Amino acid sequence: MAAAFAGPRPVPNKLPDGYERWVCLYPAYLNKDKSRAEGRRIPKEKAVSSPTIKEMMDVISTTGLQMLGERKIYCREKSKEAPYWGRVRVQLKNQNGEPVNPKFQTREDLMVYTAEKIPQLKSRTNPKHGQDVQQQQGKQGKGKKKK
Repeated sequence: MAAAFAGPRPVPNKLPDGYERWVCLYPAYLNKDKSRAEGRRIPKEKAVSSPTIKEMMDVISTTGLQMLGERKIYCREKSKEAPYWGRVRVQLKNQNGEPVNPKFQTREDLMVYTAEKIPQLKSRTNPKHGQDVQQQQGKQGKGKKKK
């Protein structure tokens, strides 16, 4: 059952120096379907509906920031199912405390950027139609029940 989880990559044997000081981001921080009490950290207008850890990692990987995916569950997450697992650690500042990328001074900058880019991902703009077709064909193929 655990093998079916297609979330963040496993943590490498040697972790980068100072990774424990990197910023942690959970999908709940960007989820417009959650309230502030449930963990959303950015305004609802800027948030995205049901972000996944994979989508967050895809967006952050384009920024050039160093990141690390972890298999953790957000403490305020009500569902403990596999799609809700995961967090991303991102290096915003180097060892000297200076920003790695001047565009991302704070974690809020990174969260807003990530929430803006997730709807532009191919997985969101061109969802796989094959699954919908298979579900419709499965429904059409059912006949009358035999007694």
